[in-house]
Amino acid sequence: MKNPSRTISKAGKEGQPVIIPEFRCLSTWPTRYKNFVEFCVALALFVIALPFICVAAILVKLTSRGPAFYFQSRSGRFGKGYVIYKLRTMYLDSERDTGPIWSSSSDPRITPLGRILRRTHFDELPQLWNVLRGEMSLVGPRPERPEFLPLLEKSLPYYRMRLMLKPGITGLAQVYADTDLASVRRKLAHDLYYVHASSGWLDLRLLMATAFVVLGFSFPLVRRILRLPRPKEINGLYTRLTKKNPTASSCEAGAAASRTKPTDDAIPSMESA
Repeated sequence: MKNPSRTISKAGKEGQPVIIPEFRCLSTWPTRYKNFVEFCVALALFVIALPFICVAAILVKLTSRGPAFYFQSRSGRFGKGYVIYKLRTMYLDSERDTGPIWSSSSDPRITPLGRILRRTHFDELPQLWNVLRGEMSLVGPRPERPEFLPLLEKSLPYYRMRLMLKPGITGLAQVYADTDLASVRRKLAHDLYYVHASSGWLDLRLLMATAFVVLGFSFPLVRRILRLPRPKEINGLYTRLTKKNPTASSCEAGAAASRTKPTDDAIPSMESA
């Protein structure tokens, strides 16, 4: 990266990064090299995956009403919006009556085929097209819906700093964390650690870890074998950041106090539909 301290703070607007002295990206993975390597890998994977995507799309159409593919807005690097592509795993108009809510493993809105697609992560294969378009990376922070950023940023210090890099199909947060509401802060800690210490070697290990997890291997075992960062190390960075910014810490505490309990609508799901 040309400027290792480029990032977005609470004051930053879309496409206008600002400087945060206490947080620096120490990446040894220059953006232009990462983009080139990921494009080549994504192209090869897309060619291999295309027949499976087509078969899965046909099955989605045959087993439930509605389109085979799902399109939704996400925030890319520096907040620039883009459209994400996924295979549809929920029933049509699943949020019509409830609005955006968290999705769980037992969510009745998920179709039977959708459960299989989510378990195998086949529903995310169309995102390879986003990588080829330059909107996403193979490895990076989780993609987020732009309408939820203000609420998440208010509740969680440094949330916008995830936008320093392009979002990824997989990443530290994706392979480490689950999808319940209580894990939002933990996911943020993982995303920030990746922004802070991303490298080609870390990306390669995360891609290998993703493949092993999809094949059913125990993640703690995979983490030890691939020598991925320990949770204590990951959470330590976020703790140091919040300690250096008392305003952010009080913001998090105030947001928590303002909610009598964390409801499903408090922070909507990233994986709805």
